[in-house]
Amino acid sequence: MIDVAANPSDAVEKALDLFGNDILRLAYSYMKSREDAEDIVQEVLIRLMQSAGVFEDESHEKAWLLKVASNLCKDKLKSASRQREVAIPEGYDVADEKQEQKEESDILQIISQLPEKYRSAIHLYYYEEYSVKEIAEILEKKETTIRSLLKRGREKLARMLPQQMKGDDGHAAGI
Repeated sequence: MIDVAANPSDAVEKALDLFGNDILRLAYSYMKSREDAEDIVQEVLIRLMQSAGVFEDESHEKAWLLKVASNLCKDKLKSASRQREVAIPEGYDVADEKQEQKEESDILQIISQLPEKYRSAIHLYYYEEYSVKEIAEILEKKETTIRSLLKRGREKLARMLPQQMKGDDGHAAGI
């Protein structure tokens, strides 16, 4: 049992160490901005402290954190007031930012172009290694719906992949 109320600051620190990268990757897959994704991570950790929840184990805690992150991302994307200010801070090196963007893999770029419903299911399945059942719980959908989203998402990815990334048999390699 993990009791957040017993020591909230330790619980947040532990959650950040164990699941921070997972939450950040999920948030980035929605927001497509590291800054916005980091804001989501902070909000998730605040919600963890406020929840005073008791989790059965680490996998239960991780599922809760990712569900909160997913919901926060969806809320932020839906918000009509979401307007990005484009102000470049003094001393900001655009070349460094471009280099970071180049380092993103081609497949992640293609995944990010998928509609959100496919993107979130594929991210949770392939990058967070959740089962179909767990994804259904996180996204509050039926397992059959998740299987369908994964199948259609893979089909869309296969059509989007550049020809050079396809195998000899015409199917996308690794998907």
